[in-house]
Amino acid sequence: MTLRTDRVASLIREEVGTLLSQKYQEAQFGLVTVTEVRVTPDLRIANIFVSIMGDEARTEATMKAIERDKKSIRSFLGSRVRTKFTPEINFHLDDTLDRMEKIDRIIEKIHSQDPPE
Repeated sequence: MTLRTDRVASLIREEVGTLLSQKYQEAQFGLVTVTEVRVTPDLRIANIFVSIMGDEARTEATMKAIERDKKSIRSFLGSRVRTKFTPEINFHLDDTLDRMEKIDRIIEKIHSQDPPE
């Protein structure tokens, strides 16, 4: 990435993160955090990775709501980020934390099964 794409990605992350945390505060949604934004070199597409804390049903409901509101989120982004084009936005679920927890549980299970030396 270039310095410009890094700055635009950082700005998108901050603006969308603030919007999502305010918009999806209700109990039916999980806690939403923007973990990463990747912008294409021409600044036309922004891939936004979100982490959602909560059970599987809340995660699914939150992702559906985000996808449903994608146009309004993009409109908000266009009003806040000054670029020639407002980038198309694609949301992706970032399940890195879930995978790390699963690996930690497996490691703990292995260590608890080891006989003491």
